Parts: sequence; C-alpha cells; structure tokens
Amino acid sequence: MTKINERLSALRDAMKKVGASACIIPGTDPHASEYIADYWKERVWISGFDGSAGTVALTLEKAGLWTDSRYFLQGAEQLSGTDIQLMKQGEPETLDIVPWLTTELNAGDKVAVNAEMFSVNAFAAMKTQLALSGIELLSVDLLKEVWTDRPELPKNPFFVFDEKYTGKSVAEKLNELRAEMKKLHADVFVMSALDDIAWLYNIRGNDVSYNPVVIAYAMVDENSATLFINPEKITPETQAYLDENNITVKAYDAVQDELRKIDTSKSVLVDGAKFNQSLYESIPAACTKRTAMSPVFKLKAVKNGVEMSGVRKAMIKDGVAMTRFFRWLFKSLKKGETLTEISISDKLRSFREDQRDFKGESFGTIAGYAGHGAIVHYSATPESDATLKREGILLLDSGGQYLDGTTDITRTVALGKVSKKAKHDYTLVLKGHIQLAMAKFPVNTRGSQLDILARKAMWDECINYGHGTGHGIGHFLNVHEGPQSIRMDENPITLQPGMILSNEPGLYRTDKYGIRIENLVQVIPAEKTEFGQFLQFETLTLCYIDTKLVDKEMLTEEEVNWLNEYHQRVYDKLYSYLSEKEREWLAKKTQAI
Repeated sequence: MTKINERLSALRDAMKKVGASACIIPGTDPHASEYIADYWKERVWISGFDGSAGTVALTLEKAGLWTDSRYFLQGAEQLSGTDIQLMKQGEPETLDIVPWLTTELNAGDKVAVNAEMFSVNAFAAMKTQLALSGIELLSVDLLKEVWTDRPELPKNPFFVFDEKYTGKSVAEKLNELRAEMKKLHADVFVMSALDDIAWLYNIRGNDVSYNPVVIAYAMVDENSATLFINPEKITPETQAYLDENNITVKAYDAVQDELRKIDTSKSVLVDGAKFNQSLYESIPAACTKRTAMSPVFKLKAVKNGVEMSGVRKAMIKDGVAMTRFFRWLFKSLKKGETLTEISISDKLRSFREDQRDFKGESFGTIAGYAGHGAIVHYSATPESDATLKREGILLLDSGGQYLDGTTDITRTVALGKVSKKAKHDYTLVLKGHIQLAMAKFPVNTRGSQLDILARKAMWDECINYGHGTGHGIGHFLNVHEGPQSIRMDENPITLQPGMILSNEPGLYRTDKYGIRIENLVQVIPAEKTEFGQFLQFETLTLCYIDTKLVDKEMLTEEEVNWLNEYHQRVYDKLYSYLSEKEREWLAKKTQAI
C-alpha cells in the first residue's frame, strides 16, 4: 500500500502550502448523490477503501477512515498496510471526526475541505463545531493538484424520457414548481440533486451506476429555465427537445459564474441539505438566500396516474423475472449444480434482462447466504462468495430499472431444512410486514407513527432491527428517494396518496442468518368517515413469500387471510405471462396455508 501512503504524503504537502493542519475527504460528490461518478471518488483514491459509506480525515501526523459496522471487515482489509487507521463509527471508544480533530489540533489551526463536497447544512454545522475550539474551516480543493490522473467526467449523451411514461410535460412541472416557489417567496431556485433535475426536465441518463440520472445543474426563475450540462452530452435530438421546451443550455462549468450574475434584488432558494457550499458561496451576498427542502423533491414523491400505471407494469415484469429465477434456483440446487452468491446474482440479472424495457439493476444485488444474510448491506466479493447448499436460509435483495418504473424486492427463502428458531424469527418478520401492509391511518400521519406496526411482534420478544422499515422510491429514478420514510427516526413529512414506499422489516442473527421481507406499497385513499379521511397501503410487488418458513400457529386469522389473498393476487397477475410449467410451479408456491 505504498501508493496510498505516497498520496497521503502529497496531500500533506498541499496542506502545508495553504497553512492547513488537517483535511477532511468525504465519499460524496457536488450533487449529494448516493452513487457517484469515478471522477469524484476522492475518498477511494486517497484511502483505497471503496465502501459506499466512509470519510477520511487526516492531520499532518495521523489519518483515519470513519465508516459504520457494515464495512468494518472490508475497511480493515483495504486499509491494511497504509497509514490510515480504521475508525469504527458507533463503537464507544470512537470519537466522531470533528471531536477527533479538536483533540488533535490547537486553536488557530485550519481544517481544509473541498466545499463542493459538503452541503450548505453540513458545512455550517462543521464550521460552528470547529469554531468552538478556535479552529477555522478552510474552503479549498487540495486534491485538484494532487490527483493528477483522475478520470474524466462522463460524456454519455442523455435521452428524453417520453411523456407517455412521465404523465406530465416539462411545462406542467415548471408551472407546479413556480407555484411552490411563490409560496416560499423565492424568485430563483437553483438545483444540484441529479434526480430532481432529471424529473423536472423529463430527461434520463447513465452517468452513474444504478440511478438513470444526468450530471447537471439547473436554475429556474419566474420566466426561464436553465440546464447546466457538458455540451458534448447533447445530441441534435435532445437539443431540439430542450429548445422546444424553452430550456436554456449553458456549460456545466459555467454555473458558478451564472450564480454570481443573479440580480442582488432577487430571493434565491436552495435545498440546504443537498446544495453544495461552493455553489452557495457563489450566490451574491446581497441576495436574500432561502434554504428549504427542494419543492421538486416533494412534487416528485407523489406519483401521478400515468407513473403508477407504469410502476404496476414494472411489477409484473419483475414478478415474472423473480418467479423464473426462483424456479431455476431450486431446480439447479436439486441437480447438484454449484451455485454461489455472485453467480445467482448474475443469473437473476439475466432473467430481468429478458423483460422488455429493462435498463439495468436499481442497486447492487444483496445475495446473503446463511451468516452473510445477517450483514444488512452485504455485498459478495470473490473472496467472500459463499457456495449455496441445500440447507439454511438465503436472503436476496434486488431491484430493476425499467422505463415503466423502478423495483426493489427482498425475499428470504429456505434452501432446505431450517431450525424451529429460524421459522419463529421469519414469522415474526412476516407478522410485522403484514401488520404494516394492512394499516389504515388518518391523513397527516407520518411514517414514524406507523413504524411500530412492523416492529411490535419483535419488540414483544425484545427483538429489534437497526435499519428503517421503509424508504421512498423513484419512478425510473433513484431506488432510494425521499422525502417520505417509515422509520423510528422522526420525519416531519406526512404520507400522501401517490407516494411509494418499501415495507421491509428484518431480523438478523449474527453468523447464522438474516431475514427480510420487502414489498413496495403505494399510499392510497381508504374510507372517509365522520373522523376524517383515512389512507391505506396498496401492495405493488408481485412475488411469492416462502411459506415453508412460516409457523402458521403464530399468525392471526387476519394475517393468514392477508397472506392467502396476496398469493392469489400474485398468481392471478402473473399467470398469463408464464409457461404452463411455470404456472404449475407458482401455483404450489402460492397455495393457501
């Protein structure tokens, strides 16, 4: 790992030139993206650690990588031989980055950060914390001169996402956005979140893994809409589309100069949780700056009828692919074929690829056999790739991107004999899943108020899981989409008709197995009574739930009825897309218990 240590040395030389005693390098990009282009993988370059979550902080003498428990093993392995220490977040002895820096530095010292990589909110919080110890936050891009062979930004052309899929024109969406801007007393709205921009302008791309987004910025005022993008990404067709929709095109790198030109009498709105500090500093100081949740973020969360029609088509396609995959899996195991976590992930992708308008996976498949299933965000590597046996439990979390919509599904299945304890645990998870699926709740209910429904059966036995129960999901966009969620943490966003969320309680026994059952659900109206309008969930996902793992005695009559009715609907919806033998197989998997 001499290469990593050489990079650290070069970075420290750059720090000395600007008078910085420390530097923080996060694993983010200027757009607050979950998946980022290689050009921005600064933390990977400086440390060699390529997990999805992690931040490097270094002083002139020490360096650490902060990551969570998902990546302790991977972090230890990838940092081995470097001068970077693994800092295990959540462990009692591990200080967070800013407290660590305050113990390593003195008053008057400076901490360098690339302000492009930090949101307005994160930068402000960091600056305030450091200032309490007399330490200054310095906004400077040190890696610009140190990382000399960094990859180029993607130049892939983007494409128009047809209105037959979106259900709304750009003009309609801009009208809705401007109405929201008026409510917030904003004259100008500047966007950096790639999925917000893709949704607003009805465009899609393939600039990053899994999310069909386009690297760009956008600005909207009362009369105009601008797209800041690399001109090489524009084709004659997309240029004509932008012209037709009165969208002005400017170079991606021109965004800061354009922000500096904003009339100082204007009120400028940005999303402080996503908009990067470097761009924020480019807005004239005399402007009124407003930070609030992006109006597009909220508008995008509520799917229209055309989008929902597409999502239901995507669910049928995904259900067919999942049915064929599981049938293949059990046949192959029975034949004694060698199957591993990676090989079955590849096979599942091939079944999805057979479906019309499939555009790729919506995230990296999590195939966790036996003890690997207990690692919540496990990702099989050639070194960890477990061979499946005709025993134990497989957890499979996967999803697809179709022009019709985005899917995300987790199934836990028995590959052979399992213990009574495993069945008991599985049934606890299933009870939680069903209770949430059956929920009825008044308008203005928040996801945090429903989370207990998925956990109660487990809590009754003093069992819990550490992740959220539900996240929002995009329409041929990001598989993780807010602002709605169902989790223990408080979230002020109320659940509204048209929102899609996951329903995914889980239970994990270290080194033994993991259990998670995930369907996607849509919020729809229920009855209106003298007590007001009530809402409920419609389950969208179409795939059998493994009843071999169910202890029926633990289920209420209502829960049994839900499961049987769900299975009947899965069979009825998928029947006409399957061969006779596939129908027979699915009929057995979905028969009433």
